[in-house]
Amino acid sequence: MNLFYSPDINSDTIHYTLSEEESGHAIRVLRMKIDNTIFSTDGKGFFYKGTIVNDHPKKCLVKIINKIEDTAKRKFNLSIAIAPTKMIDRFEWFLEKATEIGCDEIIPVQCNHSERTIIKPERLNKVLVSAMKQCLKSQLPVIKDMIDLKKFILTSENYSGQKFIG
Repeated sequence: MNLFYSPDINSDTIHYTLSEEESGHAIRVLRMKIDNTIFSTDGKGFFYKGTIVNDHPKKCLVKIINKIEDTAKRKFNLSIAIAPTKMIDRFEWFLEKATEIGCDEIIPVQCNHSERTIIKPERLNKVLVSAMKQCLKSQLPVIKDMIDLKKFILTSENYSGQKFIG
């Protein structure tokens, strides 16, 4: 099963257009046509079953047939704070694995000896979306802005029941 990401879908949506990248993947790569069934997620805990109405490779129009709530949602939030590594591919690998286990929030922290002080949220968000689609999750983790470790610890009262592992 292929899963497509459409963050603009909501409960009132009847028709929606896939992004240019998602449309190209569905029409050119997977060779989907009009009346093919397609599954999408909004990244907020819902799956949408739909059919292709217009199979344009840049603006694929989909009609929603069914909205399905993901029942695998936990009763607690899982947040992970991590210092990005010097090798960005290791950090991206971590983001993939955190998405697969169902992490809700990822907070990059900057430590005294951190070699990476700048992260590109657009790139990291693409990694998160790709991992969410690959493991068929309906929940997209939120990646926060990088924060200094001391500030994170001082503001950690927002994370009740927190556990810190070094």
